[in-house]
Amino acid sequence: MSLLRSTPVLRIFDEALARAFYLDFLGFQVDFEHRFEPTAPLYLAVSRDGLTLHLSAHYGDASPGASVRFVTSDVDALCAELQARANPHARPQVEDTPWGTRDFTVWDPFGNRLTFSNVVDD
Repeated sequence: MSLLRSTPVLRIFDEALARAFYLDFLGFQVDFEHRFEPTAPLYLAVSRDGLTLHLSAHYGDASPGASVRFVTSDVDALCAELQARANPHARPQVEDTPWGTRDFTVWDPFGNRLTFSNVVDD
């Protein structure tokens, strides 16, 4: 038996803002969307490069203000890609950390903190 992966569920409050941030800015694609009925809250799965997130507008499906860390193969390239998209609410900058990683953090429109990281090679 082994644990294989984790799928963070992040709370969203506005479908248009969530799509603009996760699809247009971060470059994720939609895997599936679900509503129990046409006027019910959205539950949306998005992914990029094998990383999956679930975004939920359902009350009780997560608290705003979550913090999630993602390991990347090239944090500098990802940061440059996002900087080129010029989101007015996110200006990522890579920083070297005291614990031996290179990180940048962006906050989604709902207060969730997303940190992207690389381990620094010696």
